Order: sequence, then C-alpha cells, then structure tokens
Amino acid sequence: MHTLSRTVSRAFGLLAVSTAALTAASAEAADVNIYTSRQPALIQPLLDAFTKETGLSTAAIFIDKGLQERIAAEGANSPADVIMTVDVGNLDASKTAGVVQPVESATLAANIPAEFRDSENEWFGLTARGRVVYASKERVTETAISYEELADPKWKGRLCTRSGQHQYNVALIAAYIAHHGEEAARTWATGLRDNLAGKPEGGDRDQAKAIAAGECDIAIGNTYYVGLMQTNEKEPEQKEWAAAINVVMPTFENGLTHVNISGIALAKNAPNKENAIKLMEYLSGGEAQAIYSEINYEYPLEPGIAVSDAVKAFGELKPDTMPLAEIAKHRTKASEIVDEIGYDNGPQS
Repeated sequence: MHTLSRTVSRAFGLLAVSTAALTAASAEAADVNIYTSRQPALIQPLLDAFTKETGLSTAAIFIDKGLQERIAAEGANSPADVIMTVDVGNLDASKTAGVVQPVESATLAANIPAEFRDSENEWFGLTARGRVVYASKERVTETAISYEELADPKWKGRLCTRSGQHQYNVALIAAYIAHHGEEAARTWATGLRDNLAGKPEGGDRDQAKAIAAGECDIAIGNTYYVGLMQTNEKEPEQKEWAAAINVVMPTFENGLTHVNISGIALAKNAPNKENAIKLMEYLSGGEAQAIYSEINYEYPLEPGIAVSDAVKAFGELKPDTMPLAEIAKHRTKASEIVDEIGYDNGPQS
C-alpha cells in the first residue's frame, strides 16, 4: 500500500473523542485543548494521527462563530491551548483581539514559508486553498483567465459568486487592493458585480450547481470544494456539479494565484503550552500535511510535500507571494467596498 494511503487509513481508523459535543470542563482533561471553527470531520483524522504519534490526547470544541469573543470572555481561566480556523482574516482577528501569543519554533519556521505566517509569529498557516475559477466544460473554452479579466464585460451575465461579504471573497478583494490599490479594486469589484448572472447567494458548491444548471458559465470558488463534491457519497448530485466544471487557476499580473489558508495559533493563556506547540509543529509536518491533502483536498504548505492525485487534478497551483499578513490589512476596506457598490444586490448595469 502507498505510504500516504497507509497514513490516511491509520488516521481514519484510530479511536478519538468526538469534537462536536465537548464542553470546556471536559476539555481540561485532555493534553491539548483545541477551539476550532473547522468542521470536526475535517480535523479529527489529524488529531487522531497526532495522538498515535505522540501519545498526547486532544479535545476539540467546535465554535462556528464568536471564537475570539469566547476566549476573551474566559480570560485567564480559558482551557484553550490552540485556535484552529480558516481564513487569514480570522487568524488576524485573533491576534488583534489579543487572545493568542507568539511562538518561537525552528520547526514551524522551517515548515511554513514566511508569506503564510504572521511576521510576529502569532499565527501560522497550515494549508492553502486557491481562490479559483469554476468554468463550464460545455460553454467556456478559456484555459487561462486572470483575476483582472473577470471584470471584462465579455462575462456579463455569465458570472456566479457567493456573497461579496463572505470571508473568502473579502480576502480576494483585499488581495486585489494589495496588488492594485483601492480605487482599482473598487472599479474591479464593480465590474464583477455587473457581470453577475443574478444576486450572489449560497456557498461555493452552489456556484458549481448553478453552472451545471446553465444559470451561469463561470464562478469563483475554492479548490477544495471541488474534491469534496467529487467524492460526496451522501449527496451524489454534487458529483454531477463537479463533473460540469473545469478548474481554471486565475492569476494576478505576477502570474500567481491568490490563496487563503487554514491555520493555527497558540492561545494566550494556554494551560498546556508545551503540548500545544507539539501539536502545532506536528500539523506543519509531512505526515499531517499529506493527510490534509488526501482527506481535505487542500494544498500542503510545507515545501516538498506532494499533493494527492485528486488535488493534482485541479492543476498546478502557483501561490501568490504577497504576504497574507499584508492582505489582511486591507480586509476592512475590501468589506466597505462590497457595501459601497451594492455587490450583493446583483448587477446594476
């Protein structure tokens, strides 16, 4: 059996504490306590593998919204050792809220490239997901599209996206600001709005569904959703949505693709700091990065880790080298632009 397959099979086969229903009190009994906004099914195989490797137990509390507020309210008595979440904005918000602390780790510095971690080491990316174009296999012949070109009127009435205020789209607009400036980003976002086939709604998978139904020809979505749709046995209709699209890697003027991340940070009052850092280092390493790729269809951040065959099929991802910490600085302005131009009201010309 392939080494990666053995790793994944082992990760799935291990017994673990459920991440969905733990309370703060029960979490205190574990060696590492995790507050996370990530879906439990996406992280449990990694936590199981960590326990197998180190003998340290983990307990995870799933917090969909208000993660930073909860830790702040718990103060010095918080059982949280680490925060695991998605989107650079959430990680930066944890830093701004003062609920995390810096980590000096040669392992993390070696495994995670500088553009995917905080300059003051208060958060670290673990995986990347490209913000890409879903293109109809039947109606779109382009195999290369720039982000700038998405605002071209040739796509008028042909574009679908989720809400402009969703964190993934806010991050993309913030990246555009970082590359081109505020006014150019406002003009670009306005062009996107007027190319929409209708009002933004649903999630990224719904955009693929809309393409399959002929409601639009291109959409903006994250790469990993394609893998999740392709393998969805519980909702097999999603396989049809995935089969209707090609993944096109859009680029900025530098020829590189915008990525967002999932990441981790050490909680400010971590009661099990040493164990928590061991978890952070493990998740940045080769075994965990391979599991991320195979199970969650995400791109490893540690250089040299091969992606799974499913992820490879999306096409080669050449991540933008613009530091995510720099992009995060523009998120507030990006969100303001979305409201200013009425993006979520749909096309206006």
